[in-house]
Amino acid sequence: MSSSVLALYRRITRWPLGHWLFSRAVCLKAPYFATIAPRFVALEPGRCVVRIRDRRRVHNHIGTVHAIALCNLAELSAGVMTDATLPPALRWIPRGMTVAYLKKAVGPMLAEATAGSLPAMATEGCALPVQVRVTDASGDAVCEATIEMWVSPRRKT
Repeated sequence: MSSSVLALYRRITRWPLGHWLFSRAVCLKAPYFATIAPRFVALEPGRCVVRIRDRRRVHNHIGTVHAIALCNLAELSAGVMTDATLPPALRWIPRGMTVAYLKKAVGPMLAEATAGSLPAMATEGCALPVQVRVTDASGDAVCEATIEMWVSPRRKT
């Protein structure tokens, strides 16, 4: 059974402007991510690709993409990928992030979040590390992040 976010992505991206509509829907649910104006490129269980354009509002004082904009991009792609990957009986929340800035981030950015298989989970939950690689237009990595997602069973209501 697929998650509701994955089902929405699959349904809405068949339409003209579907990727834009899906991106807007995600930002309505989590408004802070609208600050980077993301555009979802691909979403499937275990993988999510999101891009941001090179625009002044994500720049720092030296004209490159700000480190926190890169972190927002990494967290967004990791979170949506996790949501699309987990079965509906599970929930998640980011618990920590380790980031390495590898070179100046200039131009449009593309983040790809991937995760291995979900570890055997105890009844209280487990950690799921999500790897995110952010690349520039030439395909060079500018940032790599590992985001630890805490995965646990949903409470029965």
